[in-house]
Amino acid sequence: MLNNTLIRKDFPILEEYTYLDSASTSLTPIPVIDAINEYYLKYNANIGRGAYKISIEAGSRFENTRKLISKTLNTSPEEIIFTKNTTEGINLISNGFQFKKGDNVIISNIEHHSNYIPWLNLKNKINIKILQANKYGIINPNDLHELIDENTRIISISHINNAIGSLQPIKEIQKIAKDKGIILMVDCAQSYGHIPLDIKADIMVFPGHKGIMGPVGTGFIYIKKEIQKHIKPVNLGGGTITTTQGEEFTLEQSPHCYEAGTQNIAGIFGLKKAIEYTNTIGIENIDKYTSKLTTKLYEELNQIENIKVYGKKDNIKNIVSFSLNNLNPHDVSKILDETGNICVRSGHHCTIPTLNQIECTQGTIRASLHCYNNQEDIEKLIEIINEISKVF
Repeated sequence: MLNNTLIRKDFPILEEYTYLDSASTSLTPIPVIDAINEYYLKYNANIGRGAYKISIEAGSRFENTRKLISKTLNTSPEEIIFTKNTTEGINLISNGFQFKKGDNVIISNIEHHSNYIPWLNLKNKINIKILQANKYGIINPNDLHELIDENTRIISISHINNAIGSLQPIKEIQKIAKDKGIILMVDCAQSYGHIPLDIKADIMVFPGHKGIMGPVGTGFIYIKKEIQKHIKPVNLGGGTITTTQGEEFTLEQSPHCYEAGTQNIAGIFGLKKAIEYTNTIGIENIDKYTSKLTTKLYEELNQIENIKVYGKKDNIKNIVSFSLNNLNPHDVSKILDETGNICVRSGHHCTIPTLNQIECTQGTIRASLHCYNNQEDIEKLIEIINEISKVF
């Protein structure tokens, strides 16, 4: 069982604010902040560059985070590469993959810009094929058969849509990709830390600052060992090479060949604690708890006159996106902030393709939930939205 009252004590900011923007960045619990402080107070040294005690200890703890992630995902440590966020991870793949002329990549028309623009940026080198979702933002895996050909190298899909919370049928997509010998990359930005990850794609990209409740500026990417030979490091420098002679150099093995320069060591300390913190609560418990809250919020909003709620109730996770009386979503967000200290996201949520698909071009108001939210948060939001709908 999830003890929400106990969990909320780890987030002092909730004493003043009703925070409903976890899809953008989740709140950070006190134990994670303590872990970050521990680095600066006890082990404030660079890693992989010193033979003195605190440098060695910092490096060991840094690598222990990698080991914990690999254990959690049932991978090998060398398949886990640290990044500063999901966006950087996707760009690592799009810019580093060794494409040939005529190759193509399949993405959907409801992707976050981070899994959309990096591929469009390659349109002069490769072909981009767009998979169409339905009006609820859900992909039909069978539609892939019309797009796949012998030159399809990668299918890149978000697990959960960040604008309306729609959950995609990744297992079915994974089976098609495997049968066709195509690499599947999954953007786990909105699923990691929120729901059990019972999938294993060839490449999976993760943030540290969203569902897992870790520090901003952290993230990682899983790349199956056999796939790494196709992906050239795009950020080179300190820590990525074993030798250099004149104009020649030899790269380190993975993961270090992909991790140039000084890493966010303090952040990685915090990320380890965040994973431990979330695992202690239990991902299954978080999923069950937030699913009930999400359904409740969806149903309550649907009862308010002149509101349109997006997505399909039984296929959304942690996110409820809506529009009100054709009001500007930023104005609604401002009213919620000023009258109730309620924090919601407004606008296009860095996913204009999704909003075009659901025919809501001016943007939505998005409330996104986590395990530290409760029934009172929903009631407070509903109360003020009700008043706004009557006044405007």
